[in-house]
Amino acid sequence: MLRMFLAATTVALAVLGGANAATGVTETTGATPLTTQPPGPTPTVACPPALPITARVAGVTTTSVTLSYSILSRPPCGYDPPMTVNLFADREDAEMWRAPVASAVSGTAERNGTVTVDRLTPDTEYWYRFTDAEGRRDPYMFGSARTAPVASCRATATFDARWGSGFVATVTVRNTGSERLDGWRVSWRWSGDERVQSVWGGVAETVGVDVTVRNAAYNGTLAVDGVATFGLVATTSSVPDGLTLSCAR
Repeated sequence: MLRMFLAATTVALAVLGGANAATGVTETTGATPLTTQPPGPTPTVACPPALPITARVAGVTTTSVTLSYSILSRPPCGYDPPMTVNLFADREDAEMWRAPVASAVSGTAERNGTVTVDRLTPDTEYWYRFTDAEGRRDPYMFGSARTAPVASCRATATFDARWGSGFVATVTVRNTGSERLDGWRVSWRWSGDERVQSVWGGVAETVGVDVTVRNAAYNGTLAVDGVATFGLVATTSSVPDGLTLSCAR
């Protein structure tokens, strides 16, 4: 009986194996096949709605421009120092990033600091833009600065009266050149909350903390070593010790 059972079992398995081979069915051992997930989308960095860098003109001389800057954001939304200040001869060149005429690099670890670009031409307007260490061009910060003219006059201020909330000053303009001076302008920058209240003997223009007083119609022409004066009243919460003036034609 046992022999007959084994023989029957062998025949049955052979028949089953032949049937599976004929139908293309393959027996599996129960292992789960591996599946590969498709790659997900690359996450997008959301940058805050703020400028990555700010800058302003901190000072000028006859041959240099100094910019004060602050890096507000790090990559990928901003920059790492050092930053390069690029100067252009006109606005169109700056907009096109074309033919920079001068440049200077900031400190390697300074996120807030100043950059001075020198060897410039006196009394000339330049336009500035920024690039980072990798050459990426900042698309936002954009402005102009004018170098100071070669002095042909000198201006000095005398405080005539002071009180808790203001002062009166007289400014004397002297022609220090070798020829007649036809027109002059005196400029300075307030160090605090000072504001011009009135001016006589000149025409004042104020832009923020920067003040320029030009000659009046009757005192603009000065002979060699000739002088003219103008006066001003200013209001302030703290009277300064003096005024640092620049004078030019």
